[in-house]
Amino acid sequence: MKNQVCSKCGEGTYSLGSGIKFDEWDELPAGFSNIATFMDTVVGPSDSRPDGCNNSSWIPRGNYIESNRDDCTVSLIYAVHLKKSGYVFFEYQYVDNNIFFEFFIQNDQCQEMDTTTDKWVKLTDNGEWGSHSVMLKSGTNILYWRTTGILMGSKAVKPVLVKNITIEGVAYTSECFPCKPGTFSNKPGSFSCQICPRNTYSEKGAKECIRCKEDSQFSEEGSSECMERPPCTTKDYFQIHTPCDEEGKTQIMYKWIEPKICREDLTDAIRLPPSGEKKDCPPCNPGFYNNGSSSCHPCPPGTFSDGTKECRPCPAGTEPALGFEYKWWNVLPGNMKTSCFNVGNSKCEGMNGWEVAGDHIQSGAGGSDNDYLILNLHIPGFKPPTSMTGATGSELGRITFVFETLCSADCVLYFMVDINRKSTNVVESWGGTKEKQAYTHVIFKNATFTFTWAFQRTNQGQDNRRFINDMVKIYSITATNAVDGVASSCRACALGSEQSGSSCVPCPPGHYIEKETNQCKECPPDTYLSIHQVYGKEACIPCGPGSKSTQDHSVCYSDCFFYHEKENQSLHYDFSNLSSVGSFMNGPSFTSKGTKYFHFFNISLCGHEGKKMALCTNNITDFTIKEIVAGSDDYTNLVGAFVCQSTIIPSESKGFRAALSSQSIILADTFLGVTVETTLQNINIKEDMFPVPPSQIPDVHFFYKSSTTTTSCINGRSTAVKMRCNPTKPGAGVISVPSKCPAGTCDGCAFYFLWESAEACPLCTEHDFHEIEGACKRGFQETLYVWNEPKWCIKGISLPEKKLSTCETVDFWLKVGAGVGAFTAVLLVALTCYFWKKNQKLEYKYSKLVMTTNSKECELPAADSCAIMEGEDNEEEVVYSNKQSLLGKLKSLATKEKEDHFESVQLKSSRSPNI
Repeated sequence: MKNQVCSKCGEGTYSLGSGIKFDEWDELPAGFSNIATFMDTVVGPSDSRPDGCNNSSWIPRGNYIESNRDDCTVSLIYAVHLKKSGYVFFEYQYVDNNIFFEFFIQNDQCQEMDTTTDKWVKLTDNGEWGSHSVMLKSGTNILYWRTTGILMGSKAVKPVLVKNITIEGVAYTSECFPCKPGTFSNKPGSFSCQICPRNTYSEKGAKECIRCKEDSQFSEEGSSECMERPPCTTKDYFQIHTPCDEEGKTQIMYKWIEPKICREDLTDAIRLPPSGEKKDCPPCNPGFYNNGSSSCHPCPPGTFSDGTKECRPCPAGTEPALGFEYKWWNVLPGNMKTSCFNVGNSKCEGMNGWEVAGDHIQSGAGGSDNDYLILNLHIPGFKPPTSMTGATGSELGRITFVFETLCSADCVLYFMVDINRKSTNVVESWGGTKEKQAYTHVIFKNATFTFTWAFQRTNQGQDNRRFINDMVKIYSITATNAVDGVASSCRACALGSEQSGSSCVPCPPGHYIEKETNQCKECPPDTYLSIHQVYGKEACIPCGPGSKSTQDHSVCYSDCFFYHEKENQSLHYDFSNLSSVGSFMNGPSFTSKGTKYFHFFNISLCGHEGKKMALCTNNITDFTIKEIVAGSDDYTNLVGAFVCQSTIIPSESKGFRAALSSQSIILADTFLGVTVETTLQNINIKEDMFPVPPSQIPDVHFFYKSSTTTTSCINGRSTAVKMRCNPTKPGAGVISVPSKCPAGTCDGCAFYFLWESAEACPLCTEHDFHEIEGACKRGFQETLYVWNEPKWCIKGISLPEKKLSTCETVDFWLKVGAGVGAFTAVLLVALTCYFWKKNQKLEYKYSKLVMTTNSKECELPAADSCAIMEGEDNEEEVVYSNKQSLLGKLKSLATKEKEDHFESVQLKSSRSPNI
């Protein structure tokens, strides 16, 4: 600082010039801090954290620092002030997509810098370190390494590991940093320190490494001290099967685990057990033969062998069934290799991760319990048999292996696939002890594949061998249709029309081999060709109900049209408006720590002639499929299927700026059929699973399955979509799941959905409307057509136009005649009433006359008659007023006596001559 001149650092020290480096993680370096976040609440680095996140933090592990393993959000923070623009660089391991890992930078105003637009760190392969660097601006930069675990079950996430953090752009250093223990620098002007080799050590600021006492001490690479060699135990050796000797014999031998760190000359130390008896070597694997030597050789092209006999040529009209079938393990096959890897040290480098053991291959001892014991199988490509050209997207081959795990701790077996040496993805994993079982992975792409089995006894950081007896055994590995494979058998092939020897010719897609002629013949309509055999007509499998096959007979699909006969009525359905992908999100659900998440489903009801249109995203920040497809050609994070599911973490749940998507799984990649029945191929929709439909229109059911099996779904997953007519829900309608199974499934294997929409109603027919006739006006009559209410149909035929027809009006004179008739009827009624009234008056007069006579003469005989007899005079008159009543007027009109307005009634008493 006095001379303002840069000088070289001395031996035992180093300097980055204008940078700083953090490569020691025995404890958290000065300037770093941990902040845990739980449900959007910053709980800080103190002990005031809630119980759920009290112990969540980044943990130093010596050479690296490890993230939290729970579903809390924990940030590792470091603030640095740069005098000029620079960069930050670090190495990391990030292998589990159940944890989200982001790196971003803020300024002193707590605003994110523009340089961290892509803050999501990419996944790395198991056992490999990736690197990440970001440019830094001058001024204050606050660096964040933030992780959030998503625990959907009891399985813990694998943590993120970070090491060698380097920051360039700080003020010019005024001092040199001493080399950390276990490293040294022997030259002036060093910018880094070298690691001490095995069986040596160094202290801080060392110029050279000091050797340990050879007989009694040892040290690992990069050690700061030597340790005493312990007495040998059973955990210090392992057994192997020797290769076959010239006599065809093999035996079990025991070897010390290298490098050997134990001593045999101490008390209680054990020695290597003696070798076992020599036994006959197992036979060669199918497709290989033993020509009298001690090793097995692959059969020449065009020949086959079961492993016990010599290779023989395939008969005429047949071809070798190429592949690999490894079931005898005397030596490691030529296209397989084994290794050992540890993320924190190089203790097991050079060791064999797996050992052959006769009828199986098993995981080896390794250097420590948290080593990855790796077994690789390399296959340059897959292709179908000569007679099968294979349709795009159809199965090209499959790999099947039989295994079991024997564990006393939290061991895990990973099965991973690498395509074209780009990236290794975990396909399936098994934790803990598992009984002997088989697993199959289907290949749909002709590419270079590397299949990896990685076994770890425990993921806890430790450097001992407590669980040395925990292991995995693989009994057999079978790969079909491998490009460089060997043949254990022959299969029929198609012959050319011109019988040029016995050469096989490829059949066009969708053609099978006819048994009688060995010629290619196309499969019947609505059948698809089996991917496992092409010999005989039975290779053509009928499509399910309501489905048809593609032109190349590779798969069956629905064209979104369905026909059903119901009570002598034909119902036609058109689901084409629902063929585009339908989406449904249910929830929310919560993890044990309270993290909110949703299940997001994409359903491609019909696909596009067998093409699976539903896409789900995997471990990205935005689950809007359109934006992903439009913005990038990298589909490695996309899962395509008829039905798929993603787990969505909403942005407000963990303070993320955008929603997160992970754990995308395929629920259905094969279409089975469409029917009104509730059962198809062991998939059953129970009656009480969904509400009763509001109409008599039958529901239509789409059935799918997944060809991939899992440890919990040994028969694969299945999906049923119930399409229900609901006129009140137009357009795409509404998708729901059973109330009893809010995640769409009750067992994790069978998924059920109810899709209600007006588009799920049948097409309208003439049975869905009726006619209404109007009144006849001016010789014309209108007929209108209206839909039946409620309307349970859509599209189809349209309502007919209103119909106008002629009609006959009633004649005028017919109306007059009707009026006269009515008047006459009224008149007759009036006359009848008149005469009836007149008769009543006569009876009244008669009774009055009798009463008068009795009063004058005391006795009167009964009247003989009230009529006027001949010769008698009219003694009494009853005179009525000339005021006529209505009946009187009618009487006058009827009798036409216009001049006489009076009416008289003469009554005469009839007296007996004896009075």
